[in-house]
Amino acid sequence: MKSPPKLPRTLRIVVVNTAPADDAGEAALEAQARRNTALRIGLLESGYDIVASLPADIFLPERIAQIQPDMIIIDSESDARDVLEHIVIATRDEPRPIVLFTDDQTTSSMDAAIDAGVSAYIVAGLQAERVKPVLDVALARFRREQRLLDELSDTRRQLADRKLIERAKGVLMAKSGLSEEQAYQKLRGMAMNKKLKLAEVAQRILDVEDLLG
Repeated sequence: MKSPPKLPRTLRIVVVNTAPADDAGEAALEAQARRNTALRIGLLESGYDIVASLPADIFLPERIAQIQPDMIIIDSESDARDVLEHIVIATRDEPRPIVLFTDDQTTSSMDAAIDAGVSAYIVAGLQAERVKPVLDVALARFRREQRLLDELSDTRRQLADRKLIERAKGVLMAKSGLSEEQAYQKLRGMAMNKKLKLAEVAQRILDVEDLLG
């Protein structure tokens, strides 16, 4: 009997709320309350798991590190650069998709948000029915960017490995009077015998050469 298919895990989301200005009037406070309500309704109706609603303070990076959410949503009526600084610290080692809902339409704020790693910058678009499509697009974009970064990292590592192997071949050719092909086959044989990668064997040869001068 076949086991039932595993259901996809619900995204664990942290919502970061920026505090209203000290001089914010009653109308501004009511508008922010409506924004918060629309966001929560949109998330809950879409089946997302809101694991925490956090203030944008100096403890934010530590709290995010403890909670380990899948996505971060920032609800900011105006300039969110201060909170973005905290988010950058919190996601530096473990990138996550970040969605920013705001009423700030200034180009400088948009540029700062994108530079900070925001996956979606949504201006005046915090309606409950828009939340799910916005998050879907942000998640897709984030995953695509991570794939590109992984591919770039793999390419750089391969180039670095190739340089190591070429240098190690040069050492073997100079020390043992081998041809380039013979030096490569010797490297390959050593890697197979020791169950190591070619680049790892090459690095060991270069380390010994550095020690012996």
